[in-house]
Amino acid sequence: MIRFVLSFFGAIFTLITLSVAVIALSIGAVFWIYGRDLPSHEALASYQPKTISRIYSGEGRIIDEFAQERRLFTPASEIPDLVKEAFISAEDKNFYQHHGYDMRGMMSAAFDAVKSRGKNVRGASTITQQVMKNFLLTGDRKLERKIKEIILASRLEETLPKDKILELYLNEIFLGQNSYGVTAAAQTYFNKPLSQLSPAEAATLASMPKAPSDFHPVRNHDRLLARRDYVLREMHENGYIDDGTYAASVAEPIRSVQGGDYPAFRSTLPPRDYFTDEIRRQLSQDFGEDEFFTGGFTVRATIEPQMQADAAMALRHALEKFDRTLGKWRGTGKSLTEEQMADEATWRDALRNTGVPRDITLGHEWLPAVVFNVADQTLDIGIEGVPTDDARGHSVPRSDIQWLRGDFKANFKRGDVVLVREVTNDSGAFVNWSLRQVPEVEGGFMAMDVNNGRVIAMQGGFSYQASVFNRATQASRQPGSSFKPFVYAAALDSGYTPATIVIDAPIELKTPEGTWRPTNSSNQYYGPTPLRTGIEQSRNLMTIRLAQEIGMDVVAEYAERFGVYDNMGTYLANALGSEETTLYKMVAAYAMFANGGERVEPTLVDRVQDRNGHTIYRHDHRICNECREPELPAGQGPDIISNSQRVMNAITAYQLTSMMEGVVQRGTAARVVHLPVPTAGKTGTTNDARDAWFIGFTSNLVAGCYIGYDNPRPMMNGHGYGGTLCGPVFQEFMTKAIKEYGGASFKVPPGGHFINIDRFTGARLPDGASGNNVVAEYFRDGEEPIFGVAYDGGFAMGSDLPLYREAGDAQRGQQIITSTGETTTIAPKANFGTLSSGGLY
Repeated sequence: MIRFVLSFFGAIFTLITLSVAVIALSIGAVFWIYGRDLPSHEALASYQPKTISRIYSGEGRIIDEFAQERRLFTPASEIPDLVKEAFISAEDKNFYQHHGYDMRGMMSAAFDAVKSRGKNVRGASTITQQVMKNFLLTGDRKLERKIKEIILASRLEETLPKDKILELYLNEIFLGQNSYGVTAAAQTYFNKPLSQLSPAEAATLASMPKAPSDFHPVRNHDRLLARRDYVLREMHENGYIDDGTYAASVAEPIRSVQGGDYPAFRSTLPPRDYFTDEIRRQLSQDFGEDEFFTGGFTVRATIEPQMQADAAMALRHALEKFDRTLGKWRGTGKSLTEEQMADEATWRDALRNTGVPRDITLGHEWLPAVVFNVADQTLDIGIEGVPTDDARGHSVPRSDIQWLRGDFKANFKRGDVVLVREVTNDSGAFVNWSLRQVPEVEGGFMAMDVNNGRVIAMQGGFSYQASVFNRATQASRQPGSSFKPFVYAAALDSGYTPATIVIDAPIELKTPEGTWRPTNSSNQYYGPTPLRTGIEQSRNLMTIRLAQEIGMDVVAEYAERFGVYDNMGTYLANALGSEETTLYKMVAAYAMFANGGERVEPTLVDRVQDRNGHTIYRHDHRICNECREPELPAGQGPDIISNSQRVMNAITAYQLTSMMEGVVQRGTAARVVHLPVPTAGKTGTTNDARDAWFIGFTSNLVAGCYIGYDNPRPMMNGHGYGGTLCGPVFQEFMTKAIKEYGGASFKVPPGGHFINIDRFTGARLPDGASGNNVVAEYFRDGEEPIFGVAYDGGFAMGSDLPLYREAGDAQRGQQIITSTGETTTIAPKANFGTLSSGGLY
C-alpha cells in the first residue's frame, strides 16, 4: 500500500515536474521564436524625438514655432518629481521595482478580466513596455505584440537606467491637442512650465495617456475629473502627497486653457506672418522640411518687431487708400445662415468659426462682424468679442460708407460677415464703428540693413491670414524703370560719366514681331541730355540707347552679378525692366549701391542652433579679432573686418547713388519722398501701370515696395505710378525707421574729385557756381573731361544725325578696360561734354 501511494505521488510529482518543464520549455521556445529579429532597443540610448523648432526675435522672445508633433524635449533631471510621481501612480506604481514587466500586475489584470467575464479588460503594461510599444512596435492588441513587448522591455531594463526610460516615456507620450510630452502638454492645457504645476494639474496630465480624446477638459469634464481624482488617490496611497495636499487637490476644480481659465500659449505669440513663414520656407529648403519641422531648431531671426509693424502699417495704408478710390464693395465672401443667427450664442459660435482674417491692425484691430439689419442710415451688426451691452453700440453709420458707389442697401444683406474697426478722435475717445475690407490690389514691402543684409521687416501682402502668398519673395513681376540703375551702372563702369550726353529722341527697333517704337512716359522727347537727368526723370529712350551702346550682354552680366536675375535675356526691352524678378532680389541689389559696391546676401536669420545648442548656421562671417577680448579701452569698440566681395567699383557706386539722390530731390520721387537724411532711390512703373515700384536707401537702410494685382491688370486706369503708389509706403516706413537707424551722407570713396556741372546741358561750371542747375559730379582722378561743345537748346547742333537707323548698323566704338578688368566697347567720344548717338534707330 505504501509502495502504491509512493508510486502514485511519485507519478504525480513527475507529471507536475514534466509539465512545468514542458511549460517552461514552451515559454522559452515562444520567447526564443519571438525574440529573434526584433528591432534593436539599443538605439533608444541615443534617441532624438521630434521636437518643435522655434523662432526668436533679436530680444530673445518667441515669435513663432513649427512642428509636426508639438514636443518640447525635457531631460529627466529637469522634470519635477511631482510630475514623475503622478505618471508612475497612474501608469506603473511598481516602476522602480520591476525589471521591465510586472507579473503581479498582469495576473491581477487577468483575474479582473475573468471575474468580469471580459467586461473589465485593462492593460497591465509597464512604463517600460509602453516605451517599447511607442518606439519600436505597433499598438495592435495581439498576443504576439505583447510577447515582443515584454522581451524588449526586459532587454531595455538591462541597457538603460530607470530615469532614462522614464525620460523617454514622458517626452514621447501623446497627451492630446497635438501635444507630445509633458512639457508641451503643460503649455497646451495650463500655459505653465512643469515647475509651476500643482498636484491636481500634474494628475490631470497623468490622466491623459489612457485615451486623450476621451478626457477633454471641457467636452469630457466629468470623466476627466473622475480619472484625475483616481490618480490623486494613487499618489496619496503611494506616499507622494500628504493628507492635506490630497484633500485640497481633490477639491480643486479642473481649470484649463480649453475651459477659458488660462490664456492659450499661442495667444501670447504674435500672429504668424510673412516673415516667419518665409523663414520656414527657406530653412525647409536648406535643411529639409522634415528636419526643420522635427529637429528642434532654435532660430534667431533678424526681424525688428516694431519695424515689422511699421512696414505692415505703411503697406496697408497705401493698399486701402487705393482700394477706397475704386468705391467697390466686395466684402469677405462669407455669410451666416438664418439658423446660425437664431440666438446670440449660436451666431457668436458660427462667427468665431468663420474663416476671415483676424491679423489686421490698421488704426485699430479689425474685428469680424455679422450684419443683422440694413437700415437707411445704419448697418446694424454683431461684433466678435464685443458684448451686446457694450456702450459703443453695434452699428456702422451711413456716413462711414460714403466712399462706396452705388445703392447702399444693394451692397449688403442680412447674414453677411464683414470686418469693422473702431474710429477714435485725437483724444482716443470712441467715435463710431467703421466698415473695412481686404483690398483686391496687393503688394509687398521689405527693408534691410545695407551693410550686413539683415532683413528687419518684410510684409508680403495686406494680411497673411487672408493670403499666405508672399509677394516680397514669391511674386515675380516686371520691375519696370526700377531696373534702369543696373543699365546706368554698366554704362558708368564702361567709361561713361554722369555728365555724358545721350540723345533723347525717337527710336525704331526691328523685331520678329514687328517694329517696336518705345516712348518716354510723357510721350515727349527732350534731345541731348546728361545721364544724370536721364535717370532722374526716368527717360526710357536714353536707357535703350545706353543699353544698345554698351551691349545687352554687359547689362545682363551686371544684373546677374547683383543677383537680380539668374540668367537674364539679352533683349533691349529688358533694359526697361520687362523681365520678371522679385522684390527680395531687387532690394538686396540696391543695398550694394548703398554700401559702396560690396556684395551683401539678404538674410532673415542671424543664427540657427540644433537641439543640442550647436550653431549650424551663422550669417555674419566678418572677422572680429577683438570681440573675445574681455576688456577694451574706454570708448573703443572692436575692429570688425569685412570680407565681402566687391561687385562694382566704389566710385561707380557713389556716382550712381548721387544720381539716384537726384531722383528723390527733383526727379520722379521728389513729390512723395522727403526724409531728413540723404536718400536715394528709383521709381518703377510698367506698361499700363500693371506694376508699381519704389526702392530707396539711406546710408544704413534700403527698403522697397511693390504694388499690383495678383493677376496683372492696369491700376488707376493705367495712370498709376511707382512714385505715387509706392513712394508714400517708403516715406511712411522710413520716417519711423531713421529715428532708430539714423542716416548720414553717403560715403565718398577716395580716388576722385568733384566738378560743378550744369545738369541740363552737361557743361562745366565754375567752382563757386550756384543755382538750381548746378550739381557737383564726382569724377575719377585722371579722368579729364573734354569741353568746348556748345548746345543751343535743341537739335541744331545735332541736326545732321539720323533719328533712326536699321538694326545691326553698328557704329565703330572705342575699346576700354572697365573697373572690373573686362574689355568692352563704347560709342565714339562717349565722354564728358560730348554727344553719344546712343545707338539711334
